[in-house]
Amino acid sequence: MNPEIKIRLIDPGHPREDAILEAARIVCSGGVVVFPTTSLYGLAVDASNPSAVEKVFAIKQRPVNKPILILVPDIRDIQNLVRDVPLAAERLMTALWPGNLTLIFKAGSSLPPSLTAGTGKIGIRLPVYPVARLLVHAAGRPITATSANISGQTGCSRIADLDPAIAAAVDLILDAGPLEGGAGSTILDVSEDPPVLLREGSIPQNRIFSLLRNR
Repeated sequence: MNPEIKIRLIDPGHPREDAILEAARIVCSGGVVVFPTTSLYGLAVDASNPSAVEKVFAIKQRPVNKPILILVPDIRDIQNLVRDVPLAAERLMTALWPGNLTLIFKAGSSLPPSLTAGTGKIGIRLPVYPVARLLVHAAGRPITATSANISGQTGCSRIADLDPAIAAAVDLILDAGPLEGGAGSTILDVSEDPPVLLREGSIPQNRIFSLLRNR
C-alpha cells in the first residue's frame, strides 16, 4: 500500500474522537473517507454534494444506473430527504433502527440525482456500528455508505484487502481491523405497498414481516 496514504488505526468499540473529527472534516469539505461498517468497509462522502458523489462513482467505476445508499445521523433527518414516510417505515424504524436495515423511500428533491441513479428512490439507514454512527453524527449530514470496492468485485472486510486503486484515490482510511464480513443489511422497499423485500441480510425477513403484520 502507498505509504503516503493517510491511515488512522481506530478502536471499533471506542474510536478516538480526533480520528472521527478528522474524517468528518474531510467529508464536509468534499473529500472521500474509507470507514468501517458492521460487515464491510464503505466509502463516505457528503451525500448532499453532487461532485463528491461523482467521486464515489468514479473511484468504484460504478455504473451510473446503480443508486447509492446513505446513512443519516438521526431518524428526524428522513423527513428532509424523502417524499413521504409510510406507516410501515415508521414502525420498522422505531423497532429496528439503529440497525442493519436499509429502507428504500421515494427520494425527495433535495438529493443529488446521481444518488438515485434515475430510480426516484433512495436507500437510507441509521447505522448501529459505533464508528459509522459517530462519523455521520460528527459530519452532521447524510453520508454515502456504498462498499469500498471496484463495482462488481467482492466487498472488503480488511484494509489489507482494499483495492490499491481505491486506497490511492481516497483522502483518509479509518482502519478498525477485520470486520465481521458476511451478510450485509436487509434491504426493504417501503415505497411500495405492501413493502417489497429486495435482500435478506442480517435481519431475517420473518422478523420484518412479523413487525408489519402486528399493527
